[in-house]
Amino acid sequence: MKTILPWVIAVLAIGATVILFRSSQSKSLELVRLQAETQELEALRAEIAELKTQQVPAAEITQLRKDKEDLLRLRNEVGRLRNESQQLAKQAQSAQSALAGAQQQQVQQLQQLQTENQQLRGVALQVQQNELLNACVNNLRQLDGAKQQWALENQKPAEAIPTVQDITAYLRDGMPVCPAAGNYSINAVNALPTCSVAGHALPPQ
Repeated sequence: MKTILPWVIAVLAIGATVILFRSSQSKSLELVRLQAETQELEALRAEIAELKTQQVPAAEITQLRKDKEDLLRLRNEVGRLRNESQQLAKQAQSAQSALAGAQQQQVQQLQQLQTENQQLRGVALQVQQNELLNACVNNLRQLDGAKQQWALENQKPAEAIPTVQDITAYLRDGMPVCPAAGNYSINAVNALPTCSVAGHALPPQ
């Protein structure tokens, strides 16, 4: 036991020495770091003190104030222009909607006018056809009347067929012409004169 004790004490002493050495090294490093930070702090203080001693020229301050005022004015101008742009966009949209409605109304009116025009053309065509029919029927009556007068004065039988020259003298304005470009057939005395146009005919007696 007495022989081991000195060794234990020696080991403890060596361990304590190592711990103290490491602690000393750590403190030395910490001290170096603190010194560096202290120097950096002093440099910053000196720089701050130097900045405090410097003064901004009055002209530069005036220019900065003017620039600030110009910036505020430009911001207000931009805001005003943005509002005007939004209003113009709304007005353009309203105008476009109104234009689309007007165009649609014009299209409807045009379609209505086209329909009415077609109806009027149909009515005009029907009136024209009726006028042509009436004129042709009147011509056929004149032909039949002239033919009957010719047969009566010349004592012709019912089966006799007169020529154009035979009945021309009994027609006030000469041989009539169909207004629809039809061709007339005088036919026999006992038959009605006819026209080549369909529908142009005297009613049966």
